[in-house]
Amino acid sequence: MLDKPDASDAKVSPALLARFAAIVGEKNAITDPQAQEPYLVEMRNLFRGHTPVVLRPSSVDQVSQILKLANETATPIVPQGGNTGLVGGQIPLHNEIVLSLNRLDRIREVDATSNTLTCEAGVTLQRAREAAAAVDRLYPQVLPSDGTCTIGGNLSTNAGGTAAIAYGIARSHVLGIEVVLADGRVLNNLNKLKKDNTGYDLKNLFIGAEGTLGIITAAVLRLVPRPRSIETAFAGVPSVEAALELLGIATEQTSGVTSFEIMTRAGIELVLEYGAGTRDPLASKHSWYVLVEMSSQQRDGLREVMEDVLAQGAERGLVTDATIADSLEQGKAFWRIRDLFSEVQTRAGGSIKEDISVPVAAVPAFIREANSAVAALIPGARPVPFGHLGDGNIHYNVSQPTGADKDEFLKRWGDVNEVVFAVVKKYGGSISAEHGIGLLKRDLLPSVKDPVAIDLMRNLKRMLDPKGILNPGKVI
Repeated sequence: MLDKPDASDAKVSPALLARFAAIVGEKNAITDPQAQEPYLVEMRNLFRGHTPVVLRPSSVDQVSQILKLANETATPIVPQGGNTGLVGGQIPLHNEIVLSLNRLDRIREVDATSNTLTCEAGVTLQRAREAAAAVDRLYPQVLPSDGTCTIGGNLSTNAGGTAAIAYGIARSHVLGIEVVLADGRVLNNLNKLKKDNTGYDLKNLFIGAEGTLGIITAAVLRLVPRPRSIETAFAGVPSVEAALELLGIATEQTSGVTSFEIMTRAGIELVLEYGAGTRDPLASKHSWYVLVEMSSQQRDGLREVMEDVLAQGAERGLVTDATIADSLEQGKAFWRIRDLFSEVQTRAGGSIKEDISVPVAAVPAFIREANSAVAALIPGARPVPFGHLGDGNIHYNVSQPTGADKDEFLKRWGDVNEVVFAVVKKYGGSISAEHGIGLLKRDLLPSVKDPVAIDLMRNLKRMLDPKGILNPGKVI
């Protein structure tokens, strides 16, 4: 954990703090250390920050005033949404001011005819999905942290999720955006148009930029028709190769495959041990499992499609056992097993977590070669790969050897990065599929990114944030 100030820590005078506090009101300028605590530690407990104040604006105008003052005084700002990020991008490590967007939580409009939802950055993903459901529409971003993570944070990190195979990642869902720039100007690009060829698509500069180029305060999100039927199946498969072939069968049978998740038995065992109220989804144990979800606008016929896919898989030796959820509750129980994978690994001791992507066809070879590399590096270490086989995004996590010292194991994070990322590079993949760069992977970025791309990123940063006040030290 990084938790100590150093010589580069920002200094903010009491007089300047008072000016910032006056913008949001004393009640929403948090200086009490205990009250600040939820804003200063990220979910994996890897980074602990410190700040003179947490500002909680309630309007875009207040965000604009804060950034005008910050720009005028060269005061660094770290924007934060639901604090569910996993790479340290939202943590103030050098005494920067935290700008929490949770109070910007209005849903400004739901337009069922245009299939759009306009909301502010502090709206949680769960509320956005509920607002869409209220008009019989679906906002198709699906993340386990939906009750906490916010739309602004999702867009700033270009979040992925379990439904990306069908609907794409966060960037795919955005039609328009509102951003406050480093100098306090507001870029108002909140249009609901599916077709707009009036020059550069500026919104995509800020989506995935992790608050380093501007602060997203609102967005127009694309909605889709709400499915009339959903089927969820849990299947045991003998190998990743078999899972990949089953994915091919499923996508040939229907365009309605909305999730296709892969899990190893080692992870299932951890869920059963540390996940309260869970039980083995199948009667016998299998080396690998897939969680398949299909949806359709038709009320009937989807279950038969799922049954046919699993039957074909069984005939080809790809499926050794399977069950289809008979109720909504059983489907939720299947998903709970998948959603607990990352959490239970931490409960079982040290867990080094990687978020990578490779071409879908390369997933079996990647897992096989990464497992071998990790075993050679740390004998006894237990790889627990899982994730979104349908889009090539694998959460390649490594649990400590049984009985090993947790702290000593976690010191090998950089060593594990090196051997795993070498395999990722071999297959033309990415070292960050959906979690972002933040601080955790910042120093690795130049070694895997095209030099021209790095140069352009640095030039954009200098142009949009010449004083370097927006989330300094993150991404690049």
